[in-house]
Amino acid sequence: MSENLAHALETGTIEIEGRLIDASNATLFGKITTLDGPISVVYKPIAGERPLWDFPDGNLASREVAAYRISRNRFDLVPLTVLRDGPFGIGAVQQWIETAENFDPITFGTSQNAQLRRLVLFDVVINNTDRKFGHILFDSEGRLFGCDHGVSFHEEWKLRTVLWQFAGMVLTEEEIEILRNTKDSILSGNLVLNDLINNSEVSATLERIDLLLKEQIFPQPDQDWPAVPWPPV
Repeated sequence: MSENLAHALETGTIEIEGRLIDASNATLFGKITTLDGPISVVYKPIAGERPLWDFPDGNLASREVAAYRISRNRFDLVPLTVLRDGPFGIGAVQQWIETAENFDPITFGTSQNAQLRRLVLFDVVINNTDRKFGHILFDSEGRLFGCDHGVSFHEEWKLRTVLWQFAGMVLTEEEIEILRNTKDSILSGNLVLNDLINNSEVSATLERIDLLLKEQIFPQPDQDWPAVPWPPV
């Protein structure tokens, strides 16, 4: 990731241009002006978050950044995301991904694409409770991204996703290596999460990784918990 881009997102002045009205929490579209041109961003201020009964601790913005840090380690799926002050206070600021015009998230999201499979593994690690088709992005260069990870990292198993086509499949050696690397990075302190989520949630993340490494298969839907978010798109 470009250091210039990271510096711009961390320090540049955010000019708000509009609001994404489909989002349940305040999600603002804006731009940061740089010498190389404007950078489009999504800004989610903590002040605009609606309280969630099942996520009483912390805030969604910090979880967005925690998901980015996990992704940056080896998954490489979440756009650059930082926690910083903005026009409406501290919040998550994420690089905007322009989706290819001909991209159909439902058709792609029901495929066996290798990048999509990595996203599924990532969602298990972060315990994503809200993987909808609309949270799958595909840019004009053919690169997959995932967004909206504010309701992740719960201590209890709460995976909800539209991506169940890999359930029961055996993990590849590459996927196992990604999991091992992620675990080692957390334990060594190279991947810091406890400034964003609490220690119990960090421990639960490690437990999910350990279970994946032990069973070496993608999990099946939980019969005691809604397996698909609503609405699915």
